[in-house]
Amino acid sequence: MVDHNVGKLAKRLRMMGYDALFFNGKKDSRMIATALAEGRVILTKDTQILKRRVVTSGQLKATLIKSDEPEQQMHQVIESLKLDYQPKPFTICLECNHPLAERSKQQVKDLVPPYVFKTQSQYMECPACHRIYWRGTHWQAMAQKLRNFMEGPVSDPNNIMNPGKVLDLP
Repeated sequence: MVDHNVGKLAKRLRMMGYDALFFNGKKDSRMIATALAEGRVILTKDTQILKRRVVTSGQLKATLIKSDEPEQQMHQVIESLKLDYQPKPFTICLECNHPLAERSKQQVKDLVPPYVFKTQSQYMECPACHRIYWRGTHWQAMAQKLRNFMEGPVSDPNNIMNPGKVLDLP
């Protein structure tokens, strides 16, 4: 569960295929209750969350995000949660966090702009919010961000990814 104070992190996690529920509420108690009920880890910059008894007792896991840079935040989350790094890029809706479903060209004919329908052949749809995704320029820009993130600076000793590994995006 990603707190509002590290909101960009939610979209980045989703882009890589991680379930990342975004909390934009004001009441920390609601975020904590949801995280407990759903077995989630809270990702936040709010030091007060980490002082709560439910966290200090180990009943709820929370990670204090240290950096303001989304890439460094991602590295911290992957390392601190010991995620089995098997990215499944572009499988989660960037807006509402639901798994995407493949759609045929005919299924989206009336849902995408005519130029997109003419130039694209692969589509994904969010069954919850019905947003349609395709491999246009926005997808290409996100794919490049993922490549840059996974490759990381080779000189960075804190890079936990495989330097030089090429991201094979679907």
